[in-house]
Amino acid sequence: MPENKRTANGVLGGIVGLVGLSAAAGVLVTAAVTPAIAVSGAAANSAISIFDSMPDYLEIDELMLPTTLWAGDQVLAQFFDQNRSPVTFDQVAPVMYDAVLSSEDPRYYQHGGIDLIGTTRALLNNAANGQTQGGSSISQQYVKNVLVQRCERNARATEATDTQPAQTRDEVLRACATEAIQAEGVEGYQRKLQEMRYAISLEKRYTKDEILLGYLNIANFGGTTYGIDAAAKYYFSVPASQLSVSQSAMLAGMVQNPNRFRIDLPNGSIFSADGTIGYNKAPDGSIDDVDRGSIQGLYTLLDNGEITQEQLLTAADGYSATKGRQLYVLSQMEETGKITHEEYVAAAIEPITPQITQPSQGCASSAAPYYCQYVVATILDDPAFGETEEDRVRALRQDGLNIYTTLDLRMQDVAQTEMNERAPQSMENMKFGSTAVNIEAKTGRVLSIAQNTKFTQDGELAANDPSYSSIVFAGDLDKGGSIGFSAGSTFKLFTLIDWLETGHSLNETLNGRVGPAPNMTNSCTGNWVNASKTRINNFARDPGYVGTPMMFTRDSLNTGYLAMAAELDMCDIAKVAKKLGVTNGRGQDITMAVANNVIGSDNVSPIAMAGAYAAVANGGTYCQPKVIDRVTDNKGGERAAPERTCSAAMSPEVAATAAFALQGVMSRGGTGQSANPGDGTEVIGKTGTHEGWQTWMIESSTNVTTAVWVGNIEGEVDLFSRYFQGGRLADVRYGLARSIQQTADELYGGDDFPGPSANLIRTIQRDLPNVVGQSLDSARSTLERAGFRVSIGEPIDSTSGPDTVAAQSPSGSTAAAGSTITLSPGNGEGATVPSVAGQSLPEATATLQGAGFTSLSLGNCVTQPDAPDQGQATGTNPGPGTSTNRNTPIAIDVIAKNCG
Repeated sequence: MPENKRTANGVLGGIVGLVGLSAAAGVLVTAAVTPAIAVSGAAANSAISIFDSMPDYLEIDELMLPTTLWAGDQVLAQFFDQNRSPVTFDQVAPVMYDAVLSSEDPRYYQHGGIDLIGTTRALLNNAANGQTQGGSSISQQYVKNVLVQRCERNARATEATDTQPAQTRDEVLRACATEAIQAEGVEGYQRKLQEMRYAISLEKRYTKDEILLGYLNIANFGGTTYGIDAAAKYYFSVPASQLSVSQSAMLAGMVQNPNRFRIDLPNGSIFSADGTIGYNKAPDGSIDDVDRGSIQGLYTLLDNGEITQEQLLTAADGYSATKGRQLYVLSQMEETGKITHEEYVAAAIEPITPQITQPSQGCASSAAPYYCQYVVATILDDPAFGETEEDRVRALRQDGLNIYTTLDLRMQDVAQTEMNERAPQSMENMKFGSTAVNIEAKTGRVLSIAQNTKFTQDGELAANDPSYSSIVFAGDLDKGGSIGFSAGSTFKLFTLIDWLETGHSLNETLNGRVGPAPNMTNSCTGNWVNASKTRINNFARDPGYVGTPMMFTRDSLNTGYLAMAAELDMCDIAKVAKKLGVTNGRGQDITMAVANNVIGSDNVSPIAMAGAYAAVANGGTYCQPKVIDRVTDNKGGERAAPERTCSAAMSPEVAATAAFALQGVMSRGGTGQSANPGDGTEVIGKTGTHEGWQTWMIESSTNVTTAVWVGNIEGEVDLFSRYFQGGRLADVRYGLARSIQQTADELYGGDDFPGPSANLIRTIQRDLPNVVGQSLDSARSTLERAGFRVSIGEPIDSTSGPDTVAAQSPSGSTAAAGSTITLSPGNGEGATVPSVAGQSLPEATATLQGAGFTSLSLGNCVTQPDAPDQGQATGTNPGPGTSTNRNTPIAIDVIAKNCG
């Protein structure tokens, strides 16, 4: 058991041993350090002078620790250059301290930082052989590890210069590590002296227990395994507190040459004569001569009759080099009285039996690998984690941060399960992909990211198997490696919002019939948008209709939205997209330079689109999507997290009215009705299709937004003609969005959306043209251009034929925009009302009867004293020239002396 004490003689021995010692010791050390100098008092003074001039203070840096991503209280993923889990002194089994001290520094608690006997022996050997060798105390080894870790933390790739070639980070790391621990000649002596100087200084500032624990927490145990607790868990699947005698001896033996004595390599870590790793148990069960020396301790026990041949072979099986090192440690433990001979024998014959527990690192083993990858991209892109990319990489892999993400594992589990069940991982003869994203509307917190492919960072595997990918389809180029996908009609949201923000009503009427797309203006790029009058069609070749934005939204009518955009400034539509956080997948602003941009030809990311729809659901407040809630350092102190803000992107009235239109999409008859969970929670939504190659479904309650994309990662395969599980690939989006949104409704709930602004759904009055007498085609065109819908009524008696308008209803000077005007053609069998103005009443009656009209009556009568005695006709109703049925009542308007 270690002792937490230092004797006065130990301190004195440590300091005097190198600074004064005695005259003899001083000369001995001087001779070892400077063999070319005559052994004299001058030489000793020279060595002492060099020693005294060296720095004596070594800053103990923070340990390099894994950074952990958290989803609630569960670990999502870890990242590290050094896998380490630091422990306190009491969290290490006492036998582990006994093992490492017995083998590495048995006089640890008696010296003052330098083991004079071991160091003098090493220095003499170095002088004789021209190279450095062991003899370092635990304190010196701690110093060495601190310097090596500092080297690794600060290693950076270098660019080529006139005198030096470019070096990768690994090459720089190897060079500085070699300089720290393996320098030869004078540099080696100076390094050793500096190491001693630091070791003595450490023991002035820290207790023996603190230094011993620091050493065990920093030491390498092979590969990326650092620290005794990580080593115990990796090699034996137990914490450091539960290590046995044999396990402790094996791990203590590793520190001398960690990668040589590893037991996680195939067939053990046995080095043959040529330096390669091999299995050196012969077919007949014997151990070859190369390894006999390393396990001589077992042969000694065999010769003494304490173990059997079978026990020897079993103990040495597969790891004889490591076993030999373990035997050395066990023998030292017995020699120093830390274990009995019986314990030595029991541990010696116990086979080295690793129970490897691979540490989880990276996103591949995460419960949400693509979400994890998006978080990593955020870390490596955000200045909150460092000014340069190298700083941010170091923060991720070395700083031991705790990064608390926004991931809701409940949502993630459902989203990924639904994705696995409803979307194929790949399809023959196409590069197929799908993703689903959830965002909390009021905060922008990304709750889940599901994807159809299996995550890998093996580029060759992904290139050869389309069911694997490292790209996060939900993200953009900077965060996920995707350039996005054409948004289709989900992009119409921005035209809808601009329409409302400019004061237009959802109930205005526009001509949404297919034809050459109208001219459009763009005050930012020039008013030449669609100057060539490109014809843009609707889905399924729908001819379109005269209708309102409310109807166009419900039916996702392309030509209707082009008519809306023609009355707006395309630059303003682009500005709406920008303030709602939508750029193209490469991070560039949307320009709206061509007519097709209105209906979603730009590539955008699903996360960005989800954020835009979430703003509508959130009453007009846009919250930047975020995946990190908070960050703490390895001691629990708060650190700056990536900054994400919420801002007013539109007025509450515009948001409520847009939501009102988007509710129509999810209602019966709307294009998104198949994705409505129908669970009593109100939802808004929008479908999107781009040329049959990309399909979208975005829907939202007031609390959570779901965005689903299904389509071609590359290429132009028609999703409406490809099938999976009996349904079209184009329809996968509906079931996915419905099930995921239903879970969101269950977990987060949702309120009713506020009603629309009365001003933004007002009925607009328009001038009503009189089309009586025009051909039906001409009349229809005239009325539709004026913003009215047209229906054809039954023919009426009229002298006009069936292709001519005989009457229209209503027939006033104005009517509600978008209202239906009924046109009645003639049947060619009517009569024309003659003009009777100026005739006496008897004459007018005779004239009308002569024209075939039999239902006559007195119309308006105006009293005039000078009127003729029989009265005088002033007009008729219907008026003269009207073609109508002969049974139509005709009222005669007159003036008379006495109307009574």
